[in-house]
Amino acid sequence: HKAFHLSSDETTTTRTSHHRSLQIISVNFKISRSLSLSLDAINAKIMTLLTLASRTCRHSASSSSTFGRMAGRVTTGCFAKKPAAALTTTFRWYSGPEITVDHFESGWEKDHPGVNTDNKYCTQTFNKISQVGLSVFPKDSYDVIPREEANGRPAHALMLRSHKLKEEEVDVSVRAIARCGAGTNNIPVARMTELGIPVFNTPGANANAVKELVLCGLFLGSRRIIDGINHMKDLGAQGLARERVEKDKAMFGGREIKGKKLAVIGLGHIGAATARDAHGLGMDLVGYDPGLSVKSAMKLPRNMELADSISSAVANADYISLNIPYIKGTPEEGGTHGIIGEAVIRHMKSDAVILNFARGELVDSVAMKEFLDQSGEAKYISDFPDDELWDHANAIILPHLGASTGEAEDSAAAMAAETIRLYLEHGTIRHSVNFPDTSLPEKDDRHIRITVVNKNKPGMLSVITDTFAKHGLNIVQQINHSRGEIAYNVIDIEPKEEDSHDFRDLQRELTLHDGVLSSRIMAGHCGNGYAKNIDGGYFA
Repeated sequence: HKAFHLSSDETTTTRTSHHRSLQIISVNFKISRSLSLSLDAINAKIMTLLTLASRTCRHSASSSSTFGRMAGRVTTGCFAKKPAAALTTTFRWYSGPEITVDHFESGWEKDHPGVNTDNKYCTQTFNKISQVGLSVFPKDSYDVIPREEANGRPAHALMLRSHKLKEEEVDVSVRAIARCGAGTNNIPVARMTELGIPVFNTPGANANAVKELVLCGLFLGSRRIIDGINHMKDLGAQGLARERVEKDKAMFGGREIKGKKLAVIGLGHIGAATARDAHGLGMDLVGYDPGLSVKSAMKLPRNMELADSISSAVANADYISLNIPYIKGTPEEGGTHGIIGEAVIRHMKSDAVILNFARGELVDSVAMKEFLDQSGEAKYISDFPDDELWDHANAIILPHLGASTGEAEDSAAAMAAETIRLYLEHGTIRHSVNFPDTSLPEKDDRHIRITVVNKNKPGMLSVITDTFAKHGLNIVQQINHSRGEIAYNVIDIEPKEEDSHDFRDLQRELTLHDGVLSSRIMAGHCGNGYAKNIDGGYFA
């Protein structure tokens, strides 16, 4: 681990639709002690190749969108209008036969205000979401509206930040929920899984903002800056600031961080970024992460030592940065609640500075208070309030400022919007906390894409494929992934040599199979073609 002896074959495949040729770049690399290139140089070369590949995939085709309304159904032509420029995600183009699906035919009141006639998806937002991020949604294909202004219009997707989402706020029409942030404790994820709705988050979107606050904590814990500021305010109120500014500086001596050892516990986006910048400041590094991936390892400084436990990582560290995700339950139960307890704290140096900008519940505050009381020189710095530590002389407790920057909010909102677009338009799942990552490359713009969400139990895949066979439809390609109790299918169907297809009977039969939660036919009017099985009842 110390030398990062990693070997990997990375193949990146990029493609365009409308019969563009397939471009494949294979990047093969090995990292060893004898390698003359630095990791940064290797990364730079790889990124250059991938950038060149992406430039060959610019979508230049144009298309028009037409649709006609019929009683209780929608007949559609092309799937989407031309996407807005400079977006990572482009619409899934469809130029096959017209598709007929049920729309507001089953389970809805006929005069429901949400009947979709404008060929747009509807994303509804809770909280104030960055307009920079929301601009990822093309205006000609999406209506993005605050929930309070929806006026009963059903949503296709929900976006939120800190709002505590309730089940009754999730319309039966909702296909996806995205939180602009990493944690999803404010979303009933388990219930959404039962309903067949993927929940997305934005890992790494706020990494730079949190990392910068961690670096700030390093300095706050090294030089008694806050004490000095408060002292100068008191002197200023007495009119003594100028007289005492030199005399009193000895009261606030500190130490430099250069040459000191930083233990980084958790080496994900924030931990890796913290390690890189701390290395640039001249610090020695030790890290611990039992789930360290190759991708994360590539981002670490080459000379970073890796420990085999939290206790061994903190044993000789002058500074300790906690970057662990919070998981309910004690460490013995597989969780991380109170993982920094007496068993770990007793290995720390008496003058260690502990930086917790991850979650307050990671630290046993009673054990930490006892450590601060006994050591006299150790410090605890966090942006999570704590009843035991908020007024301790050796603790600095800040408001929860980790991701409170305009840049982090823009980045998180843009990533959330991107994941929603990928799912709604392509059926792709990325950054979901309850669904498996799934992506099926598109082969032909005449193929009809259908997605199915079902319970993860034996025999379901054959039930689904048999239904297509029964209706005389040929599956061109498909992918099936599962995660826990849920399974997700993306299936491309070859259209028959006909001018139109009526998929109403197919979708009803497919969706009402025992164990199927929902289905989508993604070859038509934006937002239509979605059906749910609700306790055996059909909603389309």
